[in-house]
Amino acid sequence: MSDLDPMLLKCEFDRLSATRHMGHVACVARGVIEVAGLESHARIGDHVTLRRRNGPALAGEVLHVEADLIHMLPATAPDGVCLGDRVILQQTPAFAPGMHWLGRVIDPFGQPLDGKPLLQGVQTQDIMQAPPAAVDRKPLGARMETGLAMLNTMLPLVQGQRVGLFAGSGVGKSTLLATLARSMQADAVVVALVGERGREVNEFVEYALGSEGMRRSVVVAATSDQSALARRRCAWSAMSVAEYLRDQGMNILFLADSVTRFAEAHREIAVATGEQPSLRGFPPSVTPLIAGLCERAGPGKGEQGDITAVFSVLVAGSDMDEPIADILRGVLDGHIVLSREIAERGRFPAIDLSRSVSRSLPNAATEEENLLISQTRRLVGSYEQSEVMIKAGLYSEGADPLLDQAVRVHDELDAFFARSETDGIKNSFDRLQLILRRSGTALA
Repeated sequence: MSDLDPMLLKCEFDRLSATRHMGHVACVARGVIEVAGLESHARIGDHVTLRRRNGPALAGEVLHVEADLIHMLPATAPDGVCLGDRVILQQTPAFAPGMHWLGRVIDPFGQPLDGKPLLQGVQTQDIMQAPPAAVDRKPLGARMETGLAMLNTMLPLVQGQRVGLFAGSGVGKSTLLATLARSMQADAVVVALVGERGREVNEFVEYALGSEGMRRSVVVAATSDQSALARRRCAWSAMSVAEYLRDQGMNILFLADSVTRFAEAHREIAVATGEQPSLRGFPPSVTPLIAGLCERAGPGKGEQGDITAVFSVLVAGSDMDEPIADILRGVLDGHIVLSREIAERGRFPAIDLSRSVSRSLPNAATEEENLLISQTRRLVGSYEQSEVMIKAGLYSEGADPLLDQAVRVHDELDAFFARSETDGIKNSFDRLQLILRRSGTALA
């Protein structure tokens, strides 16, 4: 479908309005602007523009509607705002994804960021849709190729599964997400870059995804310098795009980087509205907020496709019990933990197998494959428990047969976990079985 399709142009014109409602500033306090004169027309979430007398216009969003005024949360600091400044209620921006959005980079309001024109689709979509009814959803689907030997074998992903990617800064989280975006089996990819550094948005598009990856992708980005409203909306808008494509029967890979910055944006907004923080600085409403976003991913219903989702979490100091990580672990179908220690010794992806789990197992693998996975986990666990002793030279062969096997196979397994895999899932398991057999550790 062309960006200049006559039907799309007609829809754009139909959405235009010749009227504008106007109010005025009645009070400015605690970062929120109270506006009189718009209470009969404004709705929560509507956009408003404040015309400062001695400065540029100030954009914002409606947070509260009362009997005689509305509360506006400005996108930037309200410096220079005076009582009586005019406030214009903007037409609620339409968000209407279309198949012609594939290959494009957009902002949370559906506007292009790649310098080329982009029209809205035919049908306006609510960015806050409810997930499919639980009883109508399909079960998890088939196992998906990921392009990585470790995820093909030890931590399988299936259609409709939702997993968390937990990592500190600088341990390869973005690189792993880019690898999945390029290589993972899916009809289309939707990427939400929430609060990302402006420099890294273009790097992700140009180098991480590349021209081949972008052909099947839609990237929704809100950089770190944008308002909390835009950053929070970014995740919802990206999920709305994924839902549109799912409803066309496509199987979607949804990548969110990161849920932590999504929650931090909500915290800014919640504090401005008077909500008290409770979960280590996060407000109570952050729990249903995150759960609601995650529930929108997963299997579709009937003839719909599925949304397979990877939600990244910034874990400070490897604290897996911090609020956002704890909330996500409770609502997702598995978690992948990246380790700084593994990254520092040069193995990428730096996935810590012992702390990671895929809840698609054992159903996602055959009986023989599950035996291989179980044996490999036992060997990895045995080596990690005795690693300090081994490195200190205190290990003596013959005292523990399982540890002897783990030491013999460790280097080959470590290389296998870092391996890219382009020949399919079966080939990954064949390699794993060969490694264990050569080391005398394969199960009978």
